[in-house]
Amino acid sequence: MEVMPQYDLSRLPENTALKQQKLPAHQLDLSASVVLCIFFATGVFCLCMGVVLLLSAKSTKELEINYTNICANCAQLREDSSNFDKECTCSVPFYLLEKMEGNVYMYYKLYGFHQNLYRYVLSRSNSQLLGKDIWDVKDCSPFQMSHNNTPIIPCGAIANSIFNDTITLSYNLNSSIHIKVPMLKSGLAWLTDKYVKFQNPRTSDLASVFAGSAKPLHWTKPIYELDTDDPGNNGFVNEDFIVWMRTAAFPTFKKLYRRLKRVDYFAEGLPAGNYNFHISYNFPVTMFHGEKSVVLSTLTWIGGGGIFLGLTYTVTGALTLLASFAILTIHLMLKRTKKSFL
Repeated sequence: MEVMPQYDLSRLPENTALKQQKLPAHQLDLSASVVLCIFFATGVFCLCMGVVLLLSAKSTKELEINYTNICANCAQLREDSSNFDKECTCSVPFYLLEKMEGNVYMYYKLYGFHQNLYRYVLSRSNSQLLGKDIWDVKDCSPFQMSHNNTPIIPCGAIANSIFNDTITLSYNLNSSIHIKVPMLKSGLAWLTDKYVKFQNPRTSDLASVFAGSAKPLHWTKPIYELDTDDPGNNGFVNEDFIVWMRTAAFPTFKKLYRRLKRVDYFAEGLPAGNYNFHISYNFPVTMFHGEKSVVLSTLTWIGGGGIFLGLTYTVTGALTLLASFAILTIHLMLKRTKKSFL
């Protein structure tokens, strides 16, 4: 006599639609005409969007001034370790052919500077930048302690290599009158960076909080004196500092430096005419065969004047339309063959 095996009924799954896999399901059964309509609609949409994006990108105005060789004398002076503390300035004149209407943005652009190296990206202290523990420097090697074994604030390779050229723009109203173009230091960083990722310790006296710390090796000022004109733009919430700390993916990149304050002569933008960039040279580039530029640019509703997004949409739309015509041809051929058999 065969003995039936005993089962532990308590281990069986519950008799519910979810656990017994009895949930209602729907399987799409699309006809050839529906699939062709979807393909054609997608192709037309992408192609039209690509054309719009390309036309919008071409409507932006951009001017780039490379001052690597223009300020070569300053480069030789400042990049000599014996003259590191000496100040050097240079002037870069240029002529703006057409008026830049609307909001104008100033960027600095670096060539050949790799911010995407693994050790470089990790060399920072997030707890320090959040203002929670400003003495936490354990993740900042090799820029965690100064020569006299004092904790560095802010520590890490990213902070130590901050772009520290000072750039101002002047407008030559005539041969004898030069007007400094008003620029804003606010509204440069991402809101999530400024109000979430970077915070100062809760105190009104940052100097006392950071007392006993050392500034990064290549900095001329401590973190609490980055902006002497605006106390609210000091410490870890300094927007130039925040912009630099968001590392770039490629060795050639530009970062937002200033925004035009649209008042007086510049209420409608930058008028055409003669200008000068006045640059206090501090950031070294010749030692790694790099270059640096200043970029003036307007923006559109999609951002800057890059054509990559527009080209992507255009190519995607064109390929989708080609695939649509190929599918339509095959469908008609199969349909004709089927009729001939009947």
